[in-house]
Amino acid sequence: MLTADSVTVSVDAAVYFRSSNPVANITAAIDANLSTKQLAQTTLRNVLGTRSLSEIMSAREEIALQAQEILDPTAARWGIKVERVEVKDIRLPRELTRVLAREAEAAREADAKVAIANGERNASTALRSAADEICKSPIAIQLRYLQTVDFVEKCMPLRAKNTHENS
Repeated sequence: MLTADSVTVSVDAAVYFRSSNPVANITAAIDANLSTKQLAQTTLRNVLGTRSLSEIMSAREEIALQAQEILDPTAARWGIKVERVEVKDIRLPRELTRVLAREAEAAREADAKVAIANGERNASTALRSAADEICKSPIAIQLRYLQTVDFVEKCMPLRAKNTHENS
């Protein structure tokens, strides 16, 4: 079936119907079951042809209800009551599936890059703010220097030990 945005899709649907008027079934001079099935196929093609792929994927129930509303009055003339229509499965061509998967992956990567950039911007702002605060007080600069020396000393004993053992 062809969608409104010219995408070919395969749709599996089920139409549940019953005989509501046996006399009309006989006097209609047609095979009511076959006619109902053919009408259902045509109706689904018409309904799906007016919608884009994204609408079809997101509005299965709405499509089913619309198809039932169209089917029921016509089938009633043949003594058939359409109980419900279900859109079971929508299949896309393989190439389109691959394209959509690549598109989704690209969107995820773009979102990740934006999140990383926002994180870096926030970190940069925080560092700038911290630097401004440290620059306001010479004691804060001295304290930061001592913290750095302490950190280096904690890391150095391991290196110093290893250096003395190798000599």
